[in-house]
Amino acid sequence: MTSFRCFLVLSLVSFLLLSTVLPSISTNDEQDDEDLRFLEETEGKSVDIASLPHLSDSDDDQFPEDDEEDEDSGSEQETDAPLSDPYKEPQIDEKDVVVLTQGNFSDFIKNNKFGMVEFYAPWCGHCQSLAPEYAAAATEMKGEGVVLAKVDATQEDELAEEYDVEGLPTIYFLVDGKHTLYPAARNKDAIVTWIKKQIGPGIYNVTTLDDAERILTSESEVALGYLNSLVGPESDELAATSKLLDDIKFYQTMNPDVAKLFHIDPEVKRPALVLLKKDAEKICHFDGLFVKTAISEFVTSNKLPLVTIFSRESAPSIFESSIKMHLLLFATLNISEKYIPVLQEAAKLFKGKLISIYVQVDNEESGKPVANFFGVSGNGPT
Repeated sequence: MTSFRCFLVLSLVSFLLLSTVLPSISTNDEQDDEDLRFLEETEGKSVDIASLPHLSDSDDDQFPEDDEEDEDSGSEQETDAPLSDPYKEPQIDEKDVVVLTQGNFSDFIKNNKFGMVEFYAPWCGHCQSLAPEYAAAATEMKGEGVVLAKVDATQEDELAEEYDVEGLPTIYFLVDGKHTLYPAARNKDAIVTWIKKQIGPGIYNVTTLDDAERILTSESEVALGYLNSLVGPESDELAATSKLLDDIKFYQTMNPDVAKLFHIDPEVKRPALVLLKKDAEKICHFDGLFVKTAISEFVTSNKLPLVTIFSRESAPSIFESSIKMHLLLFATLNISEKYIPVLQEAAKLFKGKLISIYVQVDNEESGKPVANFFGVSGNGPT
């Protein structure tokens, strides 16, 4: 009986001790797991690569709402500038970017037929990355009659609310005061290309060999139509396709010498179309019906490299593609030369059906977080 009482007392003491210790252990575990909460909903389900945290341009910093804190959100949000180490803006030549406030916003709209406005916050990481690209685009578009401007959403909260700003940065293109959301990549070339398509014909004539050589030297991806006429139904279909695809520049020509320089047989039946890329697959010839839908499908299926190297820069082109199936190769840089060519050959068989992606697992900024997300360890290849 005495031994049973001792056992009972010891059990009671153990229970009390455990009840005191366990909450602190649980709290610590919750804190350790906080950055991995985005994984919880993926167990037993297929994973959309676009859900990877902090790698896509679409992962905007959320604009904080008044007197509200989203403590349960699974994505990291920047709500206040750091108090201990205040952000210092880098030295960027923004002489051609107009600073807008509530006081001059109406005049800006009244005085500019075309304009672009970025709502930003000084502490927003995405905004900081965009700043030099946006400034360079502003300088290039200055001569085109398009003014690029910015609004500090943390100071001009009424403007931010009026324009439904929720994520930062938010970029709008304005035509006669009517605004549409800018949908393309956040770099200078993409911004300039997209704006020029909005204000121009969307397609450009190439009549001389000098122009052709300049385009081939300066552009990374181009589509050229070899047409019977630079006006009419064929040109209209090409121009309409150009409006659908923001990241590809479209050109047209009737000159056989220009066509030859673009790797089109001058004697081929017109209309003909070629897509040129600085990639392992450099030339893609279109052989379908020369209409907008078919041309768009062809360019969309072929514009990405056979194997896309995953990075912050390439992420938008992967996430925004209509192709939603991905094949990922995980390997360190030093062994990638052996395996990427193999993947490139395989990728030719699946163009338009899936996107082949190389993830450099020893890249701390972009590759390693993706490898961790999928539970991939070691040098690969996986």
